[in-house]
Amino acid sequence: MRQINIMKKTASTSGLDIEQIEKVESRLKSIAHPMRISIIELLHQKEKLSVTEIYKHFKIEQAAASNHLKILKENGVLQSRRDGQKIIYSVNTKSLTGIIDCINRCNAEE
Repeated sequence: MRQINIMKKTASTSGLDIEQIEKVESRLKSIAHPMRISIIELLHQKEKLSVTEIYKHFKIEQAAASNHLKILKENGVLQSRRDGQKIIYSVNTKSLTGIIDCINRCNAEE
C-alpha cells in the first residue's frame, strides 16, 4: 500500500491523471488471481461463454465462478450480455489493451 501511495504522489507531481492510475490499479488487482487469469485466458480462446460453461470447464462451484466474473466485470476487464436466461461473458479487449499498454510503459521506463 505504501508503494501505491508513493506512486500516486509521484504521478500527481508529474501530471499523470490520478483517477486513471487508480482505475488501472483496480483492474490489476482484479486480475491478480490465478483463477481470474485462467478465466480471462479461456474467454480469450473461446470468445464468449456462459457462467455454466466456465464453472464446468474449471470444475469449480458456480458461486465461485460467479464471484470471479463479478469482480472482473466490475473492474471493466470483462463485459456481459443477456441471452435468454443465460449471461454470456467476453473479454473487454479495450480494457485489457489499456492495462497491457500501461505495463509496457512502466517497463520501458526502467
